Amino acid sequence: MVSPSLYLESVFKAHGYPNVVYIPNSLQLQNYTFTARPIDSIKLLWVRSFSAIYNPKLAVDILKELLDAGQHAELCMVGPDTDGSMAVVKAYAEDLGVLVTFTGKLTKAEWTHIAMDYNVFINTTNFDNMPVSVIEAMALGLPIVSTNVGGLPFLIEAGVDGILVPPNDCKAFVEAILALKSNPEHTKAMALKARKKVEQFDWEVVKAQWIDVLG
Repeated sequence: MVSPSLYLESVFKAHGYPNVVYIPNSLQLQNYTFTARPIDSIKLLWVRSFSAIYNPKLAVDILKELLDAGQHAELCMVGPDTDGSMAVVKAYAEDLGVLVTFTGKLTKAEWTHIAMDYNVFINTTNFDNMPVSVIEAMALGLPIVSTNVGGLPFLIEAGVDGILVPPNDCKAFVEAILALKSNPEHTKAMALKARKKVEQFDWEVVKAQWIDVLG
């Protein structure tokens, strides 16, 4: 049995399937240019489909709290609507009086191009496996702040190549983002380690693993 994530591998083994091989989903890493990003003003990027399980309203709360704390901050939310959540989030941002950029669904090339203008990637989900968008953000050099749920702690080593916070905890997100801003050398080091980690997802590496498994 082949598992696309360490998280699912652990689940399979816990349910009595000992012979599980982990082979991750792959990236064409040459399509993701690593860029170190100073955080003078906070430019948040969120990339997921709009669904209640991914808790997109929390991204708006984070922006609002940063602005209320006197930070210069902005938020771009990229992704298609799947359950009506986009309209809910747009109305919520309007009620809070904050300006959020909503792009709708973009191609991979389009959103990775937009990502060049942002310097913190936030993942607000309540449930997850190993989201490709987070892996892609790591490849691009965006420092990651994510909820500590599902497969995320199998992907991100807290404080080493990203920051993990409790789910649905706006204050923890804000504190983590401000820590990234106030510690630029540590933030750069985390981003470099994240890029190094996701090199294991490059197709050339993954292809060799499949060849080994298939014999």
